[in-house]
Amino acid sequence: MMELINTLISTMMSNQVSIPLAEPILELLRDIPLVGEMIALILWRPIFAALICPGLTVGGILLLFFPWIERKLCGRIQWRVGPHEIVWWLGGLIQILADTLRFLFQEVIVHKDAHKHYFLQFPFLSFIAFLLPLLFIPAGNIVAIESPYAIQIMLALICLFPVFILGLGWASNSRFSFIGTVREAFMYFAYEVSFIIAILAMIVLYGTSDMVSIVDKQSIWGIALNPIAALAFFIAAAMATSRLPFEIAEADQEVAAGPHVEYSGIAFGLIYVMCYEKAYVLSGLMTVLFLGGGSAPYIPVITDLLAPLLGDLWGAMWFVLKTIIVMTTLFVLRTIYPRYRLDQGLSIGWGAMLGLSVIALALSLALVAGGVIVI
Repeated sequence: MMELINTLISTMMSNQVSIPLAEPILELLRDIPLVGEMIALILWRPIFAALICPGLTVGGILLLFFPWIERKLCGRIQWRVGPHEIVWWLGGLIQILADTLRFLFQEVIVHKDAHKHYFLQFPFLSFIAFLLPLLFIPAGNIVAIESPYAIQIMLALICLFPVFILGLGWASNSRFSFIGTVREAFMYFAYEVSFIIAILAMIVLYGTSDMVSIVDKQSIWGIALNPIAALAFFIAAAMATSRLPFEIAEADQEVAAGPHVEYSGIAFGLIYVMCYEKAYVLSGLMTVLFLGGGSAPYIPVITDLLAPLLGDLWGAMWFVLKTIIVMTTLFVLRTIYPRYRLDQGLSIGWGAMLGLSVIALALSLALVAGGVIVI
């Protein structure tokens, strides 16, 4: 047993996240019994990636603040003042706190016709399932699981999302939930084929499915090599997150609130942040495929000063920054475009989107076959 523990400790120590700026403090803490082992565990790259970046901590902070950021952006763009009477100097941040308290302390009501156990389980299972793809996304040099089949595994996990969303509607056993569930199912079928083809175009371009290798090969960002694939991916991400103009399943004017109409309290809170969680995962994937991942541009003085001090956090910081830009662009769409009807969304998914993704795949094949891109 001791030999196994020693082997595990040596494995952790050989694969630590490097943070030169914090090294003097970490050296002092390592001399404290148990604290040193805890620090070694947290700084072990797979654990750091899962718990800190791009995993739970960074994801949790974005989930906490992005509803406020989205509301502020939409309010500015559409000239809507918003909350201005209660703690006005916080800029409406108190509203997010009020929503959080309501989600946490409101009663979870299970109506008599619901499939009770599934009704309570699906929101929590969905929340966990949405975090799994983050294990394969590299934030600079930090990644939990590096695999030559990383993109395929991520796609499989992302394509499981609809199962949980549709499960919410089925477990509710309500006619209104069924309407939202059917709409959601139609939209999933409409965008997923184009989404997969757009990603396949980039796999052909890079000649690998290893996400770490994909970042290393981007001397020129993927968005410049194949902008058509980037456009198809971005539109598919907007459809996948059910954000305007594709907020079709949750159209308040036509159906109460999509598959989750019967949910309340913390169960509804988990469902509410699910679209932000999915936006974070898809934005992170877009950052890796099209925006160079955690690779940083050379900025005189700043790069020379900060990169050696931050170590592995330098690439992680750039990954998070690019991901936030993609997420912000995704959410700003709601201020510009009106919501499509279901038939219009299906027409876009099976028409223009499918055409774009096929053209993107053809472009990648032509670039590789013509020797413009050398794999």
